[in-house]
Order: sequence, then C-alpha cells, then structure tokens
Amino acid sequence: MPLSLCAQRLKRANSQQLMNKGNVMAEETIFSKIIRREIPADIVYQDELVTAFRDISPQAPTHILIIPNILIPTVNDVTAEHELALGRMLTVAAKIAEQEGIAEDGYRLIMNCNRHGGQEVYHIHMHLLGGRVLGPMLTHKG
Repeated sequence: MPLSLCAQRLKRANSQQLMNKGNVMAEETIFSKIIRREIPADIVYQDELVTAFRDISPQAPTHILIIPNILIPTVNDVTAEHELALGRMLTVAAKIAEQEGIAEDGYRLIMNCNRHGGQEVYHIHMHLLGGRVLGPMLTHKG
C-alpha cells in the first residue's frame, strides 16, 4: 500500500535531506514545519510531546499521521529518552481512533524505517488508518 503524505508533495520538500548509507542528516523536515505551524496542516491533536494531523493524500477514510515533536530520523535512532513521546504516540492513536469512530471496528498503525521499509520523511511518524476493511498488509511475494 503506498503511504501518501510521504509521497508526492512531501517527497520534493524532503529531497533536501542528506542520506549517507544508514546515516540520515535531517535537521529540518516538512513535519518540523507542521509542528511549528509554519505551513498549513489539519492538526487534530497537539501537546508538548506529539502532533497528529490528517494526511494530505489519505489511503483510507481516516488517515492521520502521529509524530513526536522532537526530531528522531528513524526507528533505529530511538533511545530510552524517547520513551515518553513514543508511548504518547500510542495513547494518542487510541484516543484519535475513538474520536474518529473507528476504534471498535479496528484500525491499522504503521511505522516505516529506512528505504526498504518505505520511509520517505526522515522524522519518525506513525500512520493511523481506518474507516474501512484495510485488507492484507503485504502481498505474498517471497
């Protein structure tokens, strides 16, 4: 399943990020600008640790991105000091799913890591998708 916000428009905005074999140098991302409200986004939740906003190219009736307010380029860069923000991402996902009316039927949470994982914006983020049957996560290709 192609994951939207990390596609079309944002791919261009994030092309300035420098990637060296597993080392991502990302001091500024499109998400940093959304957190600071420097560019428009449909923010559905924000506190001192995380920000959540609607994806600009949704892949499901509900498609929200939940991001830590601190820049963490990939899941591989997570340390113990990030535990509070990452835990908050999960509790916010559950809260938003309830508010969106998708909690009971179910929803999917997705995080991608690096190129083979499909990560295009090097600021970790979790996709919350729901509002319809989402089908299998991956097709069986070996």
